[in-house]
Amino acid sequence: MKTNIQISFIIISLFFLAACQKNGLGGDATINGHVKHHELPIPNAMVYIKYASKEFPGSDATVYDASTQASVADGNYEFAGLRPGIYYIYAVGYDSTISQVVSGGVAVKIKYGERKETLEVDVPVVE
Repeated sequence: MKTNIQISFIIISLFFLAACQKNGLGGDATINGHVKHHELPIPNAMVYIKYASKEFPGSDATVYDASTQASVADGNYEFAGLRPGIYYIYAVGYDSTISQVVSGGVAVKIKYGERKETLEVDVPVVE
């Protein structure tokens, strides 16, 4: 009887440990999209991702977990290999049509059912 309780405890502990592994790398999901200012793409924008955050963590690039540069052609960005969870995507770029720096962000949730999918999320930026 004592052995069955110990085995049950170990199985339940492993289940909760596995369930807590959310956010970050090690999965099969991808978030990609475009950095846009008033529907115009912002090429070469820097795009940052913060794991386990649905709130804006600030403009300091060092608080983010990873970054990528949006494409020159159309402002496209991509973060691949993500687990289900909550992420905050933040972008900073330069809009040459108004000669100003633009920035903004958006929270993204990858649900368990989307764990092997690509989510298309445009990042809106403003002056």
